[in-house]
Amino acid sequence: MLTQAEFLQPLARRRADQIVVSTMSLVRAWGRLSKHELDFAFADSAMGHAQSLALGIALAQPQRRVLCLNGDGSMLMSLGSLVTIAQCRARNLILFIAQNNTYEVTGNQNIPGAGAVDFHNIALACGFPAAFHFSDAREYEAQLDKLLHLQGPILISVRLEPGHEPPPNRKQTEDTPYLRGSLADSVHRLHDVLMRTE
Repeated sequence: MLTQAEFLQPLARRRADQIVVSTMSLVRAWGRLSKHELDFAFADSAMGHAQSLALGIALAQPQRRVLCLNGDGSMLMSLGSLVTIAQCRARNLILFIAQNNTYEVTGNQNIPGAGAVDFHNIALACGFPAAFHFSDAREYEAQLDKLLHLQGPILISVRLEPGHEPPPNRKQTEDTPYLRGSLADSVHRLHDVLMRTE
């Protein structure tokens, strides 16, 4: 089992110009590691749709890699989106699932099927060309360089220890800059960056 830091820090060290869509318990954690202009915080009331947003971005920006940092509780809310992602064949999309078996930001209540859900095999059954699961930090980091260069869509589930991240918010007092302002503000900011860097 990995800590949140063992999951995110190796990824942050390897991050280049990929668009990173993060949600729920991973939003602040990623924001502490990355201040990149291509970070996008999807942390609002539409829980369960970060992977669909990431798919849309990947299809609209086929020349860029898109990484989606999703939670297991969020993923369970829209499992059908895995079929859509597989069917669309977005070669530039990597979907990470932080599998800590809880709804962390609301108090670590168990998700349905906690400990039994196998996102790796669900993704393969939905038609993903490749999917992986890690529960060992050294193995995860050893494989990460190769995984980040595979043709997508791929799913990578990582077994994490439960954490204690509070609910994200959009207040100006928020410590994580990319969480300040509304979701619409974040969309406009990402759009402007993408138009400028095309």
